[in-house]
Amino acid sequence: MLTDVETHALSCLDETALVGDLVELVRIPSITGTDAESELQHRQAAQLAGFGMDVDSWKLDLAELTADPRFPGTEAERVEGYGVVATSGAGHPALVLQGHVDVVPLGDVARWGDGAPFGGRITGDVVHGRGACDMKAGVAVNTAVARTLAASGLRLERPFAVHSVVSEEDGGLGAFATLVRGHGGDAAVITEPTSGQVVTAHAGSLTFTLRVPGLAAHGSTRTAGVSAFEAYLPVHRAIVELERERNADPDPLFAGNPLPYPISVGRISAGDWASSVPDRLVAEGRLGVQLGEDPAHAREAFTAAVAAAVRADPWLSDHPVGVVWSGGQFASGATPDDDPLIGQVAAAVADSGGRPPVGRLAVPYGSDLRLYTGIGGIPTLLYGPGDVRMAHAPREQVSITETLEAARALVLMAVRRCGAHR
Repeated sequence: MLTDVETHALSCLDETALVGDLVELVRIPSITGTDAESELQHRQAAQLAGFGMDVDSWKLDLAELTADPRFPGTEAERVEGYGVVATSGAGHPALVLQGHVDVVPLGDVARWGDGAPFGGRITGDVVHGRGACDMKAGVAVNTAVARTLAASGLRLERPFAVHSVVSEEDGGLGAFATLVRGHGGDAAVITEPTSGQVVTAHAGSLTFTLRVPGLAAHGSTRTAGVSAFEAYLPVHRAIVELERERNADPDPLFAGNPLPYPISVGRISAGDWASSVPDRLVAEGRLGVQLGEDPAHAREAFTAAVAAAVRADPWLSDHPVGVVWSGGQFASGATPDDDPLIGQVAAAVADSGGRPPVGRLAVPYGSDLRLYTGIGGIPTLLYGPGDVRMAHAPREQVSITETLEAARALVLMAVRRCGAHR
């Protein structure tokens, strides 16, 4: 049963404004590291200030952050970045809602069909466009909660905060900068796409680069050379076997997912001329980190598997493969099973009319959760609209109904957590 205050707060949720925000957010092409990412952060700061919130907006000191031994790594080139934190008043926030504004590149534009990737097109219950799912729907939800609390006229016993961050897609620079600056709270919900489920833990991922040597020769006399592509194949087989071993006994939190710790080679380049035997190959990919595993252990397992393949190969044993840990480095992360935040979010979802979550879940991808729990010591969950299978995909999309359900749940959560009254 909802209280009068809770019913009043939910009645102040402007669903039309929420959908409009989402469309506008999608139309800003905020690919990680671009000027549009900064543009969107300035928009966030101005909008949240318009709700009467105290806004801390600052330019990130990139040199200082990258020199910190806890720096989570990056992949995209950048010359600047901005942090945005808005709070409803003085004091330590009882609840933080966090979201990242950056999105991944488009991939093959032809795969997007007739719709513009940054068009924010609506068809029926669906908003289309890059970032619609990951995670501009979640960002729009966070903004909607702030707008609703302001419109309700309710007084909060404890402050509420919104963290808007950059660079999540390539390591978590924005969240790291926010926490290092001293922003925190008693609890946090990151509105990543979870299909309306409550996620309490996630695997990690480490970005690697392999450099495989070959020996150049004319293509017509290829036996006089050594193809770096062919030299890479036994290494790839070793990686596939390592993936099988590391996924042999998945944690029940992954709800039957047979591959919670994938090893994916996402980019390969070899040679520089079609009629030459390639004398080098570069392979870049990501290694899944198991729940609770020290990332150093995951690195050791990977390098050992590659080293074994190298020793067994006549060419590679004399021409070793180079392994470099490049780009984003995501540890795993988790909130303890008995933390009250888990039940509070689940209750808010059910009480606001959403689909009750099925229980505690873990996901196979990294997120800013591990920084909030690890650096900030803040109990943190993932809960938000969108099916992660649509994230990073062509024709990315998100359900409006699911987005509105998440907004209602988090309005109710904010009212309860912060102690709202008339």
